[in-house]
Amino acid sequence: MAISQQTRYSDEVRKGHKDIKKKRVTGIIELTRKATGFLAWEGGEDIEISTDDLHGALGGDEVEVEITGTALMKGARALRAPLHPRGKVTRVIARARERFVATLTQKNGVWFALPDDQRVYRPIRILQGSNLCTEGTKALVHLISFTGEHDPEGEIIDVLGRAGEHRVEQNAIVLEHGFATEFPPEVAEEARELEARHEEIIADEAPHRADYRNVTTFTIDPIDAKDFDDAISVRALDGGEYEIGVHIADASFFVAEGTHLDAEAQKRGTSVYLVDATIPMLPHELSTNICSLRANEDRLAFSAVFRISAKAEVLERRFERSIIRSDRRFTYEEAQKILDEGAGEYVAELTVLRDLSRIMRAAREERGAIDFGDNEVRFTLDERGMPIAVVRKERIETNLLIEEFMLLANREVAQHVSELAAKVPEKNLVFLYRIHDEPKEDRIEELATFVRALGYEFGRIIKGKTTKYTARDIRKLLKDIEGTPEEALIRSATLRSMAKAIYTTKNIGHFGLAFEYYTHFTSPIRRYPDILVHRILASHLRGTPITRREYAHLEKLCIQASLREADAAGAERESVRYKQIEYLSARIGQEFDGTITGVTNWGVYVADNVSASEGLVRVNAMKDDYYEFHPKAYSLVGQRTKKKLSLGDPVKVKVVATDLAARTVDLELV
Repeated sequence: MAISQQTRYSDEVRKGHKDIKKKRVTGIIELTRKATGFLAWEGGEDIEISTDDLHGALGGDEVEVEITGTALMKGARALRAPLHPRGKVTRVIARARERFVATLTQKNGVWFALPDDQRVYRPIRILQGSNLCTEGTKALVHLISFTGEHDPEGEIIDVLGRAGEHRVEQNAIVLEHGFATEFPPEVAEEARELEARHEEIIADEAPHRADYRNVTTFTIDPIDAKDFDDAISVRALDGGEYEIGVHIADASFFVAEGTHLDAEAQKRGTSVYLVDATIPMLPHELSTNICSLRANEDRLAFSAVFRISAKAEVLERRFERSIIRSDRRFTYEEAQKILDEGAGEYVAELTVLRDLSRIMRAAREERGAIDFGDNEVRFTLDERGMPIAVVRKERIETNLLIEEFMLLANREVAQHVSELAAKVPEKNLVFLYRIHDEPKEDRIEELATFVRALGYEFGRIIKGKTTKYTARDIRKLLKDIEGTPEEALIRSATLRSMAKAIYTTKNIGHFGLAFEYYTHFTSPIRRYPDILVHRILASHLRGTPITRREYAHLEKLCIQASLREADAAGAERESVRYKQIEYLSARIGQEFDGTITGVTNWGVYVADNVSASEGLVRVNAMKDDYYEFHPKAYSLVGQRTKKKLSLGDPVKVKVVATDLAARTVDLELV
């Protein structure tokens, strides 16, 4: 909100402007964990709504709010504007969601469901399906009604199982984020029919496609991969040039428009990757069989084929539907071992790919591409699904090799269609892009303040003023922190300061990758936008390109896909977080070395250096001194000892308590 609008609003409040009171506005309400609501509106600071005035509204709902008065803002919001409006919900226009995962409990003979989402601030009274209820069981509950005058009322849709059991909890996370764990019968039936006809389909299609079955082709994937979206072929040409084929599973051929398969894939938007399971976008008959580019089996593909010089320059490109036969399924580690030893299957082809990928990566870095690294963890689970070990994943050169060629294909497809559109502007051709905007100035300034407090320079200062931050500045910062104790902390803060990458029909380029054109073409088994890109590209190749007549529908699909991507990422983070807390729950009383990742007036957050598991050391548990919060220094400072606890500091802590339901870990300093 512009400062002038805030000032005007505050002036009107001070004068008791009658038009502010009783004014009604609509929008999406946000709820804090303490069930206080906030509604953004164009008139000024967010409207605060107390729990008693929510009148049944839940986080994400579209509501109508009446402004009832003003109050002094507290906390961080007061820094922006001390006065803010108060209001009450007068109408819930549309629910963001009506299904919640909850744990069942009985009170005075009445069954209630306690939602996992703690922002649902009252238990749901079960009106229908109480015969299915068992104490401590998790269930999927449909909200029937909630006006705020009494407890919300609901019905049991599905019983998931005993709370605390591994598979029950992982399924609960998926359902809570709006993904189904099973496919509808009509979708499963279509998948089975396609699988049964697969050989016949291959035979019918082969004569009409480019044939790469006699070209050396292989896949390189994680050791636990079940579906194989992409394969790479390598063929040496005269003059030191190479033909590199990036062959992508032709999922769009099997997931035809108008089918139940397509409707379900569109609804899901993406596969979801939990700690030890995948909730696929497509049924297993497609995702792990007929679409998957398995070794030594004929498969339909959509190929991006490049003639590339020894300097990794793209001299020619073509895109075509094809048939391939992968010669070998490599894991990243197997391919890396061959490259390291300089001997083994397809060592010449792997060496060519490695050398070209190094040049391509260096060129991207020179243009300012940002590499945020990888802070993921991998769990070892016992037969009950309990975590017994956790390690950080490491990217090796073969990971980077595959990444470069997937980036190449994505970029070249986007550039190809964009150039076609530019040649025939009268046709108003449209396309689906993956864009990443520049970070907002206030977010990047906050990052600069943060990293400078940790002792790092960020940005270029000319004549006493900091110039506009660029991707190269961010890249330099990430280079400067490599190997330092605060590396993971600053990488995480930098990533949070960035804009979110989204799908759209309007191209503005990709800031993080330093690409003018970019799309998602390479993972159609697990991402619906890639299926859409395949369809659009195929329509161009047929000479019947998609025009602006389909623009509104395509843009709607882009927005939906971006939202589903965010939902999936949330589920995946929560799956990891749950296992991290389970891991620490079995280690109460144990000590570990960690790093302070957050400082607040109620304590410091500390992450285990090995597992990345995070917990809170509460101020009231620090018995050696009385600690005061210094927000500008991101520190807690002892009044008597002057002992300072700051962001990035290494500390040793002990696990005191965990709460899986609340997703919290209590620590104490050693």
